[in-house]
Amino acid sequence: MTRLDNFDKQRAARSLKGLWELLDADERQFLINNLRVERFKKNEIIYKEGDQPTNLLCLLSGKVKIYREGLGGRILINRVLRAVQYFGYRASMAGEAYITSAAAFEESVIVIVPMLALYHLMDSNTRLCHFFMHALAADLGKADQRVVSITQKHVRGRLAETLLDLLDVYGYGNDGETLDLHITREDMANLSNMTTSNAIRTLSAFADEGLVEVHGRFIKLIDVEALQSISNNG
Repeated sequence: MTRLDNFDKQRAARSLKGLWELLDADERQFLINNLRVERFKKNEIIYKEGDQPTNLLCLLSGKVKIYREGLGGRILINRVLRAVQYFGYRASMAGEAYITSAAAFEESVIVIVPMLALYHLMDSNTRLCHFFMHALAADLGKADQRVVSITQKHVRGRLAETLLDLLDVYGYGNDGETLDLHITREDMANLSNMTTSNAIRTLSAFADEGLVEVHGRFIKLIDVEALQSISNNG
């Protein structure tokens, strides 16, 4: 982690999509005065399960994974984030320690706002309260949907859904077909709630069927409609 003291804090604050627009001039200056910007290297831990939450985090650039360690050290990636998304604040609002961990998928720049500063703004800004209420409710809905997917779908359905979710979050690269993310087979397995060997075998089957092309850690989606059908059918 590297603190970017020379980073333009006003530019960082203006990048806080959805939040910045809800603040008046005094609130905006208060936010600028209280935030900081930090850079995290690839695979660097941002926070760990059991830590006490003290900050609102916003991914300014890069990619982040939110995950939890289960029995036997097995990892389950709950979700992945793109710029600009907020995270790390739910535990503070619930008055509990983090129940997940977060790490950088790739080098990432994160805006950090102390929760005490956020609470100060929320005390007099009901629109800001509504913004985070909506964000929490949306995240809860996605979590409920994901529980059904990872517990009821078969291996092929889970992996197809993971590929489509990655497409939804990160989109395509410059060629318009390859996911804009290079991902290890282990992370793919952890996103799909399966073993790494199952992820490798299923991804190879998708490639043999002409649904995807695999080039190292890059995955080209050839037949999105077929992947959607596999995901829908479980």
